[in-house]
Amino acid sequence: PIYQQIYEIIRLIPAGKVATYGQIAKIVGGCSPRMVGYATSQISIDSDIPWQRVINFQGGISPRSEGSGELLQQELLEAEGVQFDQNGRTNLELYLWEGE
Repeated sequence: PIYQQIYEIIRLIPAGKVATYGQIAKIVGGCSPRMVGYATSQISIDSDIPWQRVINFQGGISPRSEGSGELLQQELLEAEGVQFDQNGRTNLELYLWEGE
């Protein structure tokens, strides 16, 4: 059930916005950012759940459990208009979802 709650929150993040693991954990309650990370790592990359919109608190992409997907995640976000700097980080002031 906690993973389902996490997935429902992720589904709310609109295209062109991102949320952090900690932000989702806070919204769901009763879980940690790490648990959100575990939940997102279980989402298939071709799922209808927009897993690519969940990033770390530094605005960067965290490696997926199988060790791949970071480049795809960045490409998917860039296709939605999210820009990254040369260090692979996005500006959370511009792109962070406010939970609206």
